[in-house]
Amino acid sequence: MDNFVELNPGFFVLKDFAQCFGKLNLASIDKIFAFNKGEFLHKKNLAGFRERIKFEIENPKTTLYLKRYNNAPAKVQFKNWLNQRKRLSLAACDMEPAENLRKLGINTPRTIAFGQEWNGLFEKRSFIITEQIPDSFKLEDKLPREKDFIKKLAIFIKKFHDTGFRHRDLYLCHIFCDPKTQFTLIDLARAFKPLFFSKKYLIKDLAELYYSAPGNKISKADKLRFFLFYLRKEKLSFSDRMMIRQIKAKAKRMARHDKKHNRPVPYKMNPVRPL
Repeated sequence: MDNFVELNPGFFVLKDFAQCFGKLNLASIDKIFAFNKGEFLHKKNLAGFRERIKFEIENPKTTLYLKRYNNAPAKVQFKNWLNQRKRLSLAACDMEPAENLRKLGINTPRTIAFGQEWNGLFEKRSFIITEQIPDSFKLEDKLPREKDFIKKLAIFIKKFHDTGFRHRDLYLCHIFCDPKTQFTLIDLARAFKPLFFSKKYLIKDLAELYYSAPGNKISKADKLRFFLFYLRKEKLSFSDRMMIRQIKAKAKRMARHDKKHNRPVPYKMNPVRPL
């Protein structure tokens, strides 16, 4: 918080961006929720109390992403408090894991501004603005099969899990990579450190990765290679194989759900041959 200034009650921005936000007339929570420029990023199944906007600024020149939460249901807020083990706004549930993970050596998007407004016990509205990850691509769009790349990805995911955090939305679209093969995790609103059932959430994370890796880009041998690097082993043990079975079983349940809604199942796409 030392790098942030409070321009108006409940509205915080990085010191380097304070003048810019003032010139843009975006220096209060009211102004943030009245803002309607930029590109609205619509997504299937996005809750009605959530909005996402992509917009550009000139000084400093960069691309920003705004997430707004307005009158989130009390049930949603209460569930977040249980997971985070304290009362937080929805924006803070996104920001705090990102900040904590960055301190632990896991790259996350930089927070530029955030704010929250309460109505008694519950949040009325909140927002977070993050900076676009420079010179990076989503693994959903491009997934190299080189052994060295798979190894670095596996090491990154293992390092993330070793922090004790679980993402709970760990699809390839939420992992970015730059030309130096440095990875960044995004969309951390559901990330938390479970007190119980940590293994369950770890399997969920790995199943989401497995599920979102397209079969026409990544072979079964590539996925096995990933697990060996992730587990830091040359050969799978019986317990490792049991875990992989759990991951595959979870992926199958996800596939059945998506098929019911006529959505594609990435890992079932026409398989590629092993390298």
